[in-house]
Amino acid sequence: MKDKTVLITGATSGIGKATAIGLANLGATIVFTTRDDAKGAATREDIARLTGNNNMEMLHCDLASFESIRACCAEFKEKYQQLHVLINNAGTWDFKRRESKDGIENIFATNFLAPFLMTTLLLDVLKESVPSRIISLSSGLHSGTINFDDIEAKRKFSGFKAYAQSKLAIILFTRFLAKNLEGTGVTVNCVHPGMVKTDLGRDAGAIARGMFKIMGSDPAKGAETSIYLASAPEVETRTGEYWFKKEVKKSSKTSYDMDVAQKLWDVAVKYTTT
Repeated sequence: MKDKTVLITGATSGIGKATAIGLANLGATIVFTTRDDAKGAATREDIARLTGNNNMEMLHCDLASFESIRACCAEFKEKYQQLHVLINNAGTWDFKRRESKDGIENIFATNFLAPFLMTTLLLDVLKESVPSRIISLSSGLHSGTINFDDIEAKRKFSGFKAYAQSKLAIILFTRFLAKNLEGTGVTVNCVHPGMVKTDLGRDAGAIARGMFKIMGSDPAKGAETSIYLASAPEVETRTGEYWFKKEVKKSSKTSYDMDVAQKLWDVAVKYTTT
């Protein structure tokens, strides 16, 4: 990964940090986003110490704010001419319904609209850096369909259903974007990292927090497929797939429905351009 630039969201802990460490060990230049600048600075020092790679920078970004995402992408473009790998890693799972800085249900905003906006804002530099790769974290918990009649769960909120919908949305987004980018040299894939000990369940209630702590594997294990998709030569042209343990897997029936994907794309455009 020498001379390759990688941008990772949510790399101050968990899978994101493990992914950053793995790619830094391979020689990549690592740029990662953080909401907390002090935590970001400590993370940068920690990864540099662990890997001996000092080609690392943090960018301030609150993924629950479209304004912050736009500012972050603009700053990236000012500082870097190329982007070889974009990893949409950050995610959240709320126990109670809350809203983002833009007044949008937080799980939908952070887990789907944020990576949608960041990816589309950075597509031009990704195209200029081909071969390049987009990797987004989904989940084995994706299920159901997209509730277009109440996509923000204003009438009835379930943290599990909102999370599952957001991760289904990531798979639909991956497949739709991969189709649109055919022949450009930019690939798009998504990853099910497995049950991992992360901070994901911190706002999801006591049961979910306990589940992640007891059943979760080490973050380094959860990061293996992201690192593989970001670096392995043999997957350079693989695109539009859902991966688990470095293998392509079948996802839910709805996740292959390109009519739903088109409708979801149109919804996301409306949210992120108004």
